[in-house]
Amino acid sequence: MMSAYLDFIRIRFLMMLAYRVNYYSGIVIYAINIGAYYFLWQAIYGDQETLAGFTVAQMTTYIAVSWMARAFYFNNLDREIANEIRDGSVAIQIIRPYNYLLVKMMQGFGEGLFRLLLFMVPGLFIVCLIFPVKLPTEPLVWVIYLVMLFFSFLINSQINILTGLFAFFVENNEGMMRMKRVMVDLFSGVVVPIAFFPGWLSGIMEWLPFQAITYLPSSVFTGRTPLGDASNVLGLQMLWFALLLLPIWLTWRAARKRLFVQGG
Repeated sequence: MMSAYLDFIRIRFLMMLAYRVNYYSGIVIYAINIGAYYFLWQAIYGDQETLAGFTVAQMTTYIAVSWMARAFYFNNLDREIANEIRDGSVAIQIIRPYNYLLVKMMQGFGEGLFRLLLFMVPGLFIVCLIFPVKLPTEPLVWVIYLVMLFFSFLINSQINILTGLFAFFVENNEGMMRMKRVMVDLFSGVVVPIAFFPGWLSGIMEWLPFQAITYLPSSVFTGRTPLGDASNVLGLQMLWFALLLLPIWLTWRAARKRLFVQGG
């Protein structure tokens, strides 16, 4: 049975490969975004060496790594699920002999692998040639970061799945999906590191899963968070992954009891 789920990863990877030209252009777009943030933060720092615990070099690396990590964990599972609910195809998916939500997670991982190999890696290489990004030289940091990046994908995908499932109840959750995307980019630390948030807001972020997607892993990668504290970050990611399983299960259980198909 597990081999069938692995096939979903392979099939989605091959599907993404058919549209790889779009992702080559995406590398250019991400490089422009990183460049814009790089010059913005250069202006903000001015003559100061550190701000909110970030040195100029750490901030440059943080910007590059955060945006390229987003290329890996980003997916449209929420939109896919919502569309399948609206057109009724989810009814067919439910009666098939596999777990619908696990299939979606596998498809998202197949897309993520494609983005990792053909978007994130070459994109990070190009960005390192253009901007003064300082990558860690210790192999252990890379290993730990890759594990954290995997959990970043899991947590982001769980939030996407949860958002998509709300289409069962609101019939049109387009606004919710847009709001979710803005919240993830802002509160995960992609746009602004959480260390720059006001004290009351950063305190709230500690009780939400968003910081575990980008900010905490990138802080370990840039050296702002000592390697000795990496286990705490990884433990927090694992905790959020486990906690998010409950609302997903409850929402999926409630959704299956009130399947309402629009169209036909």
